[in-house]
Amino acid sequence: MATLPLSFTIQSHCVYCGATESSKSVVATHFNYRKRVAQNLQQSYKRNFVHGEVKKYATKDSFQHRNLKVLATSRISVGQKEEKSSAYLFRTEIGGHVKVLVRQKNLKYSVYVEVSSLKLKSGEDKLVMSWGIFRSDSSQFIPLDLQSSTPDDRSSTVETPFVQNSLGKLVIELNFEGSLTPFYLSFLLKFPSDGDSKSSDLRSHRKTSFCVPVGLASGYPAPLGLSFSADGSINFALFSQSADGVVLCLYDDTKAEKPTLEIDLDPYVNRSGDIWHVSMDSALPFVSYGYRCKGGIHGKGVKDHSEHVLLDPYAKVIANAHSGSVLKTLGKLIKEPTFDWSGDIRPCIPMEKLVVYRVNVAHFTKHKSSGLPNDVAGSFSGITEKLQHCKDLGVNAILLEPVFPFDEKKGPYFPFHFFSPMKLYGPSDDPSATVNSMKEMVKILHANGIEVLLEIVFTHTAESCSLREIDKSSYYITGDEDLGAKNALNCNYPIVQQMILDSLRYWAIEFHVDGFCFINASSLLKGFHGEFLSRPPLVEAIAFDPLLSKTKLIADSWDPHDMASDEILFPHWKRWAEVNTNFCSDVRNFLRGEGLLSNLATRLCGSGDMFLNGRGPGFSFNYITRNSGLPLVDLVSFSSSNLASELSWNCGEEGPTNNTAVLERRLKQIRNYLFILFVSFGVPVLNMGDECGQSSGGSPAYGDRKPYDWNALRTGFGIQTTQFISFLSSLRVRRSDLFQKRSFLKEENIDWYGSDQSLPTWNDRSSRFLAMTLKVEREENESSSEFSSLNGDLFVAFNSADQSERVILPPPPPEMVWLRLVDTAVPFPGFFSRDGEPVLEQMAGLVTYEMKSHSCVLFEAKKLSD
Repeated sequence: MATLPLSFTIQSHCVYCGATESSKSVVATHFNYRKRVAQNLQQSYKRNFVHGEVKKYATKDSFQHRNLKVLATSRISVGQKEEKSSAYLFRTEIGGHVKVLVRQKNLKYSVYVEVSSLKLKSGEDKLVMSWGIFRSDSSQFIPLDLQSSTPDDRSSTVETPFVQNSLGKLVIELNFEGSLTPFYLSFLLKFPSDGDSKSSDLRSHRKTSFCVPVGLASGYPAPLGLSFSADGSINFALFSQSADGVVLCLYDDTKAEKPTLEIDLDPYVNRSGDIWHVSMDSALPFVSYGYRCKGGIHGKGVKDHSEHVLLDPYAKVIANAHSGSVLKTLGKLIKEPTFDWSGDIRPCIPMEKLVVYRVNVAHFTKHKSSGLPNDVAGSFSGITEKLQHCKDLGVNAILLEPVFPFDEKKGPYFPFHFFSPMKLYGPSDDPSATVNSMKEMVKILHANGIEVLLEIVFTHTAESCSLREIDKSSYYITGDEDLGAKNALNCNYPIVQQMILDSLRYWAIEFHVDGFCFINASSLLKGFHGEFLSRPPLVEAIAFDPLLSKTKLIADSWDPHDMASDEILFPHWKRWAEVNTNFCSDVRNFLRGEGLLSNLATRLCGSGDMFLNGRGPGFSFNYITRNSGLPLVDLVSFSSSNLASELSWNCGEEGPTNNTAVLERRLKQIRNYLFILFVSFGVPVLNMGDECGQSSGGSPAYGDRKPYDWNALRTGFGIQTTQFISFLSSLRVRRSDLFQKRSFLKEENIDWYGSDQSLPTWNDRSSRFLAMTLKVEREENESSSEFSSLNGDLFVAFNSADQSERVILPPPPPEMVWLRLVDTAVPFPGFFSRDGEPVLEQMAGLVTYEMKSHSCVLFEAKKLSD
């Protein structure tokens, strides 16, 4: 394939117009110019025609002396293209204006410069434009004499005289070959010397040279990030309040050590407020991009990293680029991949009807026991391959641990980007394939009635996050050494708030995500200096956003740095749900023989102390275990002194054991935890692996969690536990009139009992037994005898004592009897029954039942004919 020579011819073209036909003459002149350009273009490109198209290349060697390399791979139509133009207006330091018009037609550019309203002194009727072109450094002009390896004033600048037209304006037109672009034309005005006098220079009102992009446009400040226009141009926009300069770095090879081309953005042309922007033709050969930020962004005593190429915070498709031993992440210069969402219907499940399964994308199917191919295991596609397991459990929502790109050494709770999925979760190194595989996963889950919720982290970033070097003082909380060490984002600062809102909308719109769980939510309440705000702007903005307010919003106060949860009063505006840490701690305390009965009762009934003011039980996301801390099987197997914060109990022996009595007690405790989780009002959140006895060896560290072992599902424990969870999930659906109520139960619809039907001793820490009767709303049943026959009262009892408890059940409703649905102390498979087992023991007309130690029971009232 023939190549285009880099050498260029720059013609000084003076527009000289007549007095009466000035506008027509200008048009005619430019028409003739464009005609000559088209003829010359066809002449010089004649050898490159291929079926009406031409491939454009610029030789690599000709760029070496400028440390530049431009290899074009785009196809450019030879047919006439619509002319593009950009206009710029400058003021000079002594008044008057300099107007510049840059035109593009086919593969050539013309720059028209016009000076008007300039007050000239006597004898200063001549004006010269001294100009040169540059790309990456305004102080280093590209030599116009390409044979010169060391540019000097003669080789890198040209002085061209202005011509005065009939309107009294001084004009010049310069012509450039398109193969040179993109570049900046830098010039100043000179009054030539006369005799022994020195020439005088005239600059802009900022005392700088005039600067105009050619082959580029000034661009637009919105939207931030990369955007594609209908005219075929790409717009780049980056926020940086502190940077003194921004350089756009373009690559035609992601393995290149240095950028192919660097464009130093001019602060006068390419900056609006605190946003730097530029646009260019999308047909240029570049495949990825990044930025360098110069000066001002680093405080005193902080090392200047202005040589680093930084990832665009708003890039939608990103990929790692290997440069020698250095790994950097760049934005891809491509449009977001298209995806067919036709037929996708969001399940829109009411909050109170959710049953949630928390999943780590990689750990879920990465283990070889998953039986999946290597390119599917540990990916978004792996989740869809194991969809049946989720359906068997009866869950209708999957909560994904963070999928944003993250620091692989520290884990998914330390992200460095907020607008793309982690490449490790895709089928290959192709970032576009990763994006579409996640969308495909969402679509398949929706088709099966399962919602997708994302855990997200906006409160802090990984050390490698580009925001630190783009504008640390704007993006991060400063002044607090402890917070600074955690890379705490300044979430309520306007530009950071905008970024977070844009990210959330992007995931909701482009990925059809149904809701978000905000990790470390307490930090969302902090102001510019780390102080807590009573009315944080970000939380309020999310609550009332017309799009985001319709998604599920969950605040999780767990801090990945401290591996603990903060107790806060979260401002909810009746829209925010919360991950209920109190539920976890109070249930754990009860089952290990500590705590108050009143605390357990509060959690069973939906945590009215937290959600009664304008919200309901469905705003409480209840959990027993989570992805940090001990998994469920370890919660009943380890309780050493260093695990005091876990509120665990080893049931008699520490760690693995062959003691039958201890093993039976542990099995009962696991059933008790699951039972209480599902019969409590609120949203049950099941942690991945608990259903098959996944262990971390007694370590609460997040990094010690292991990939899901699918072989464990086929063990006796795995079979009975998954069946029990499935039963509990279906029970919540069948008895949605009680367990999935939008509002709290009325006081008259619940009765509490202690031992022997006495009132509970709420504040007695030695009390280990609690029972309750959940009564059906009789008004709802009066109009439907069928509904009445299907939905009787429920009796539930909890015994965490070391001895048995003889329970006297209250009289059932008329024409009904008590049937036992659950007794966690009965051996498998009899410890739960979908149809119910009749109770045979009676005493003086009352039904009595002996509860074993450390067990729970559930009875349902049903008609005798049922």
